[in-house]
Amino acid sequence: MSKPIVAVVGRPNVGKSTLVNRLAVNRDAIVHESRGVTRDRSYHACDWNGREFVLIDTGGIESARSKDVFAPRIREQALVACDEADAIIFVVDGSVGVTDEDEEVARVVRRTRKPVFLCVNKMDNPSTELDAWNFYSLGVGEPRALSAGHGYGTGDLLDDVVASLPEIREEPAVDDGTLNVAIIGRPNVGKSSLTNRLARRERSIVADVAGTTRDAVDITIAWKGQRFCLVDTAGMRKRNQVHEDVEYYSLVRGLEAMDRADVCLLVVDSTVGVTEQDQKLAGMAIDRGCAVVIVLNKWDLITSDRQRDEVMSSLDARMTFATWAPAVNVSALTGRAVDSVLAAAAKVAANHSSQVKTSQLNNLVTQIRESGHTVTQKNRRLKIHYATQTGSRPPVYTFFCNAPDLVDDGYERFLEHRLRDAFDLEGTPIRLKFRRKDG
Repeated sequence: MSKPIVAVVGRPNVGKSTLVNRLAVNRDAIVHESRGVTRDRSYHACDWNGREFVLIDTGGIESARSKDVFAPRIREQALVACDEADAIIFVVDGSVGVTDEDEEVARVVRRTRKPVFLCVNKMDNPSTELDAWNFYSLGVGEPRALSAGHGYGTGDLLDDVVASLPEIREEPAVDDGTLNVAIIGRPNVGKSSLTNRLARRERSIVADVAGTTRDAVDITIAWKGQRFCLVDTAGMRKRNQVHEDVEYYSLVRGLEAMDRADVCLLVVDSTVGVTEQDQKLAGMAIDRGCAVVIVLNKWDLITSDRQRDEVMSSLDARMTFATWAPAVNVSALTGRAVDSVLAAAAKVAANHSSQVKTSQLNNLVTQIRESGHTVTQKNRRLKIHYATQTGSRPPVYTFFCNAPDLVDDGYERFLEHRLRDAFDLEGTPIRLKFRRKDG
């Protein structure tokens, strides 16, 4: 089903994200008093009286004269949203009155020739409702007073919006096997550049400023018959370095993206090498059961054998707990080897959902038993009777044995190594469970 789309636009800090949270099924748009918090366009499901549609939250459109380095890109993202949309909600701030920036946005939406709903927000006091009529001067239709924060007027708005939308276009329901891929990493390592390169178009805002991406941004692409939903996340700093509320919410959003991902692409700045924070992000992804590919970005800037050795040494030193994760060397800027990222993601995703036959597992158990490698404690000796796979994404292997309490970390690592040697489990974490079976 292709759902209708409604774009929410306006100048900065008029309450667009607050309104999106009020209208959407999930309250997941970042809201903050600071100007310009939303930069990329983000998509949110909405359902009103059984009518489903999609809301696009956009960054604030500023004057062409703005000195904000992000303003031109934010404007581009908002224009794309208007182009995608079937209807537009134009939000203004009733507590301020008509501004030059409002007039700039009005000129943009008038050119779309699509239904426009002019919402005068922050009208928390009914006695000031008449002030909304001042916005008639924008020339985009009748202004309607509302308060996104309190919900006043939003029901009537939704009634009119859904009445203007086309009917949902029914399409055959198919399981397209789309892989959810979260692109994670520290700020300014090239995540958005990589996303744009993979998508073959500019979808995320890119600038040489740390923290450009604030929201997690989704885009679906196809490559060699495989569909990928790429999620460009905000750069994740160490928790003790997250000082702003906005950065905190961005961190939370990044963790949520990991929670729904099949694969995490950990983007590392090759000119810096693998850092402690990269190490921690990899650990977060593994803890959440995601397959992992390490993307060594900015490889075009690595020009000597010494630099290459330093990068690989940092990888070996920091990723001892994830030696199974493949690493690919790319340049998002030049496009060097970026297709190898998708190839690696598809490969590790297949391993992530793989199933090993019980007979194959038990052949391995027999080999381990015959090798004599086990755990003993005083007069007790661990004996594994059989094993079976009890889960996938990530793979879970359950070993039935006489004394599960004898299994220590060293023996778990031994079993993991034997499993990885016997079966293709590159790129995916695995889980081992031990259950008592007497006999």
